Amino acid sequence: MCTLDVTPTIGTERLVLRGAVRDDAAALAGLLNDYGVASMTCTLPHPLAAEDVEDWVDRSMTGDWSREALFVIEHRSLGVVGQLGFKLNERGRPEVGYSLGRPYWNRGYATEALRGGLSWARREWRKKLVFAGHFADNPASGQVLCKAGFLYTGDVVLKDSRARGQPVPTRMMVWLA
Repeated sequence: MCTLDVTPTIGTERLVLRGAVRDDAAALAGLLNDYGVASMTCTLPHPLAAEDVEDWVDRSMTGDWSREALFVIEHRSLGVVGQLGFKLNERGRPEVGYSLGRPYWNRGYATEALRGGLSWARREWRKKLVFAGHFADNPASGQVLCKAGFLYTGDVVLKDSRARGQPVPTRMMVWLA
């Protein structure tokens, strides 16, 4: 008997969001092992060890896609540019996070990837709302979220940043399908 593992693939105009494969680890490590990238996320440590990226790739490859969906963001011409992930938070609500390598900032890739991911979450996960947040000192991420249709909730909470080693004020947002 032969089994075939199939992970979701999302196509946008310039990007493909797909499950990770082992060959993605080196490219992701090269892009995300940048304090300027890691310090704007909750989950990325800095410095980023090869094991951290390999663990992320393993979770993407073997995880329960009904509870956590981890996508590599691949540009159709340029290769891997970042990652995007959905997970259920501690309250069982879907939350999204993303990071792009610095060479790919300010080109609209994050917004495009996020819009594609949200379409998938609405269609495949049947989610009518998704939460996100951005560190208060990262207004560019707030712009990405706004362009993708997120609205501010008015809540500012402290969220841990592994790279910074301390909690950071985070402006919370919600997307409604």
